[in-house]
Amino acid sequence: QVQLVESGGGSVPAGGSLRLDCKAYGFIFSSSCIGWFRQAAGQEREVVARLDSDGATDYADSVKDRFSISKSSAKNTLNLSLQMNSLKPEDTAMYYCAVDLRPCGEGGGRLLDAWGQGTQVTVSS
Repeated sequence: QVQLVESGGGSVPAGGSLRLDCKAYGFIFSSSCIGWFRQAAGQEREVVARLDSDGATDYADSVKDRFSISKSSAKNTLNLSLQMNSLKPEDTAMYYCAVDLRPCGEGGGRLLDAWGQGTQVTVSS
């Protein structure tokens, strides 16, 4: 059973930084796409960063050069992080760690199979 648990959200002024962390269990990373999406109130979800099993990363244009996704592995656990710098008020949203059980380039890029409970990020102007 896939499980994802996020932590690290909060409130910061514009220009600040936050780091989100996610512990992921119960799937085979070597054949999956994992990453982060966000959803602001009244808006559709936006995939902001993805990490493929071959190590390739991909970012939404809205966060490119400001956000960075990384991972580390421990026994039976994948730790996924999202470093967010130069935050803007428009980055305010609920952020979710998510996985698709297909590689990013084989239909998995939308991260549709499972996600965590989310963590709120609020950026004030």
